[in-house]
Amino acid sequence: MKNPINRLATGMFAALLSGTAAAGGISLYEVGTADVGLASAGYSARAQDAATVFTNPAGMTRLDGDQLVLSGQMLYGSVGFDPGSGTTAALGTGDGGNPVGWLPGGGLFYSHSLSPDVKIGIAVTGNFGSVVEYDSGWVGRYRAQESTLIGYSILPSVAWRVSDKFSVGASLNAMYGTFENTVAVNNIIGPDGSLKLDDTDWALGANLGLLYETSPTTRFGLTYTSPVDLDFRSGAQWSGLAPAISLLLNSQGLLNVNVDLGVTVPQGLNAGFYHETSPKWAMLGSIGWQQWSKFGEVEVGVDSNNPIGLTTALDFDDTWHFALGTQYKLSDAWLLNAGIAYDSGFQDKNQVALVLPVNAAWRFGFGGQQRISERFNWGASFEYIYGGDLGTDITGSVPVIIGGRGDVVGSYNDNGFFFLAANMSWTF
Repeated sequence: MKNPINRLATGMFAALLSGTAAAGGISLYEVGTADVGLASAGYSARAQDAATVFTNPAGMTRLDGDQLVLSGQMLYGSVGFDPGSGTTAALGTGDGGNPVGWLPGGGLFYSHSLSPDVKIGIAVTGNFGSVVEYDSGWVGRYRAQESTLIGYSILPSVAWRVSDKFSVGASLNAMYGTFENTVAVNNIIGPDGSLKLDDTDWALGANLGLLYETSPTTRFGLTYTSPVDLDFRSGAQWSGLAPAISLLLNSQGLLNVNVDLGVTVPQGLNAGFYHETSPKWAMLGSIGWQQWSKFGEVEVGVDSNNPIGLTTALDFDDTWHFALGTQYKLSDAWLLNAGIAYDSGFQDKNQVALVLPVNAAWRFGFGGQQRISERFNWGASFEYIYGGDLGTDITGSVPVIIGGRGDVVGSYNDNGFFFLAANMSWTF
């Protein structure tokens, strides 16, 4: 059974201490800011509040004085697996339930003016990672049961206005990564055993930003996020193994082995624009790329009668991102946001990994910001991500009846993710 307290604690920690790039794959644009209502349109060019410390540090040169943004959000992922007729009958009929469910998120963003042309700031937020937890006894338990991969970052930043039109910025990405993966082990006779791998690691990366303002009403932004290499290393933690399986694993040197689980958080580029078409209307857009082909995520599992290894590298594709949005100034107090975006898939949609049941997605967002005074405003946003139908057809060379993991064939249908976000901003 799932443990909602553990899941909530994991999500709350991620909400307070995480952050990295934003594009396809298992990275999100959503950290509770106004960008949620824009579906990320104009991500690197909006620069209207201190959240720009994270999205494009060069945008801090547009902010006066000291500014602070606090944000929070709730994510609900609706993901369900439907086993197909090709699934090995001995695995049963368990569909795993909803492996995602509720997760919180958010962040803190602060910008400080050293002078009109030099700004410093810090972001503490998170949008990289994946958390899945399937019900016990589901058909894919020998390949995925519980998996957590999250990057937590703190990003000190600096920006400099080089000229009236051109600004540059940079952030250090100090990332703390955590990895945990548990799968069932086929004991052939009797209850399943289990294999668990877990580790944490610190790694460094950098974000670089450019902002070019052709006029007070038009600007272009470009953000580069470097790769971050998380070198996880975990001892194999076995439990509930049948004596014969334990002896076989030991003979292969796998019972007490240390497993290397290198993960590369991918590098990426995001280019955006902001243009006011009238005193009330503005258009925003983005195009982005991320190098998920270098991700290196691994799948954990073992055929207990033929234990030649514990991990399998997964093959991913680079992703592309496109977004378009608008802002409408309803009154002096209210600014309304709306946007739509598409991110290409990083997996074959007919062969997705059970530990990562996500792929190409459409985003639809709307929201609003209300200025209460010159020093304070707040906002709320809603976004729906449609992931469509995803299939999987995983075959095993070793039959279940002699210790194999079996064939898992089926589909994830009408996958969707819902975000409800709120933020508060102060100017000092």
